[in-house]
Amino acid sequence: MSLTQAQAPKAARARRLDPAPVLLGAVIFVVAWQALVWIGGYEPWLLPGPLVVGQRFVDAWLDGTIAPHATATLLEIVLGFTVGAGLALLVGMLLARSHFAERLLSPYLVAAQATPILAIAPLIALWFGTGLLSKVLICALIVFFPVAIATMVGIRSVDKRLVEMARAFRATRSQLVRQVEIPAALPAILGGMRVGVTLAVIGAIIGEWAGGERGLGVLINLARGSLFDTPLLFATLATIALIGIVLYLVVVAVERRMVGARG
Repeated sequence: MSLTQAQAPKAARARRLDPAPVLLGAVIFVVAWQALVWIGGYEPWLLPGPLVVGQRFVDAWLDGTIAPHATATLLEIVLGFTVGAGLALLVGMLLARSHFAERLLSPYLVAAQATPILAIAPLIALWFGTGLLSKVLICALIVFFPVAIATMVGIRSVDKRLVEMARAFRATRSQLVRQVEIPAALPAILGGMRVGVTLAVIGAIIGEWAGGERGLGVLINLARGSLFDTPLLFATLATIALIGIVLYLVVVAVERRMVGARG
């Protein structure tokens, strides 16, 4: 192996870990935002600048305004994602193994995915109440489809030669699934989970809008309604975005740990 070939993986990792493009993009965004506020002469109640939002963000965390709502939303996301992704793995494996099950279930899965979650959320809140259960169900529903489809596609794309080799060594059905199919399909499955974990954040907020006493979705309604605190509204949106980014990076870290870095 040449020196250039040996250095290539290190160079690729350095490019992936380089924070400069992200920081540059953030700086450009903040500067453009502040320039828009200055040029337009907007009042803070209409469009607060990034400095005002940043100060409100810090104050709201320090005085305990955001923290309890963020904790409630994070719990809903984690539970909903766990339930939705777990069921999706089982259904995705069933769809991959049985063409009959795919023909039977696929129309209903597509119909459920095509139905706006905003339309379903009030019904779920009516049937299951406005507590934690309804939020978890909404998150699970919105997570389910992308993970199930990714699982089905991933398992079906497993190299048939690997399966045949495992059968030649008399691997049992459970060994075939655990030691061949799932490991080979992990990149696709975890790709679906990347999508699912960000959708879980959306599901939690929609569930809180449908009814609830605590959560970042509730805080958004309070900030834009009775409090009329637009900087707090922006600070809450920033918190939601940060939660989504952190959870996405957690899935990426798990993916790199289990299947290695790609690209």
